[in-house]
Amino acid sequence: MTKVFPNAPSALAGLLHDDMTVAAGGFGLCGIPENLIAALRDSGVKGLTIVGNNAGVDDFGMGVLLKTRQVRKVMASYVGENKEFERQVLSGELELELIPQGTLAERLRAGGAGIPGFYTRTGFGTKLAEGRETKVFDGREYVLEPGIRADVSIVKAWKGDRAGNLVFRKTARNFNPMIATCGRICVAEVEELVEVGALDPDQVHTPGIYVSRIIRGERYEKRIEFRTVRGAAASKKESPVRELMARRAARELRDGYYVNLGIGIPTLVANFVPPGLNVTFQSENGLLGVGPFPSEHEVDPDLVNAGKQTVSTLPGSAFFSSADSFAMIRGGHIDLAILGALEVAENGDIANWMVPGKMVKGPGGAMDLVAGVERVVAVMEHCAKDGSPKILPRCTLPITGRGVVGLIITDLCVFAVNPGGGLTLKELHPGVTIDEVRAKTGCGFAT
Repeated sequence: MTKVFPNAPSALAGLLHDDMTVAAGGFGLCGIPENLIAALRDSGVKGLTIVGNNAGVDDFGMGVLLKTRQVRKVMASYVGENKEFERQVLSGELELELIPQGTLAERLRAGGAGIPGFYTRTGFGTKLAEGRETKVFDGREYVLEPGIRADVSIVKAWKGDRAGNLVFRKTARNFNPMIATCGRICVAEVEELVEVGALDPDQVHTPGIYVSRIIRGERYEKRIEFRTVRGAAASKKESPVRELMARRAARELRDGYYVNLGIGIPTLVANFVPPGLNVTFQSENGLLGVGPFPSEHEVDPDLVNAGKQTVSTLPGSAFFSSADSFAMIRGGHIDLAILGALEVAENGDIANWMVPGKMVKGPGGAMDLVAGVERVVAVMEHCAKDGSPKILPRCTLPITGRGVVGLIITDLCVFAVNPGGGLTLKELHPGVTIDEVRAKTGCGFAT
């Protein structure tokens, strides 16, 4: 029986019904099944539960299904820059199950592998783990997470053959391999459809056993969320103070380190690696060996970092799926994570993923990072926009992880988090006085 269909509507024919669960590959707008999403929208099917890392943007990706009110529930890691998504969640119009990014990747992989559930450190003690079963292994608590199965999964690959074998390209691999396995039926679209035997078996990322239907997609837009190029004018957000914090954070790098940089100020740290230091940057969407921003002619929509910025690779770089990426993180193979924060407590608790009733961005990969990385450094402004302190006796916002931060770098100073809790002031930035730090810090500290 042939797996090849002439177009997206025919490939989805007979598979769709109201109130079904659809899982879609992609990370941001990178590696999304554009043609199948459009056909899903045009089908008019409603009451959908959609599963994926995020729901695209307002007018592209899975976000178009939110605008047409075809979605009842979203299971995702990140709300991101999708304003309509955030609005529907905050107004109670849409059900949202936020899942840490690495846990989502593993739940999809487990569902496709026939594993009903697994235990993970990620999320323990946070709002996202409330009501879940926990278990102690070697003196540490873990959270039970169920596998995810979808009625239909839709994925996008670079190349595929008529047997359904798929090859992904660069960071467009991301969630696609796991989502291909988790659907009872998987429909794939590819940029290039070749005859059986044309693909090198050694290069196949997803074997055809997982793919029921396949099409050659047409007219790919392959939009880029954040086109970042080398030599472009500096962002309006950049400032000498942000550069100061990034430079100070770069002093925490050590030769041979594998490092993950969070979105925002931490991303700037890559610009200030001390000369002669060999550091490898990891991006949780599936890249080890993140290079600098590309030149204009080198921009590639299939090559982005976790902040959806266009990047380049370096000699020795490697691509892999999001599941493999978070296996590195949870397995303790990343030496250092440098993350932004909304709040940090004096015991090392960190909050950086939501402000109840006002902002829902989602945990992304942060919960996995703070649970699995050897050392965590928080880089942030010392005070919120209203002047209130962001370093507190305890976090007032939903936490990302408990007792995980070892160092806090702000626009005023540097604090070390002591073993067992409490802060020690290590450094003052130029022009800052200790009295100013005391006045703007919400808890006591040693000097």
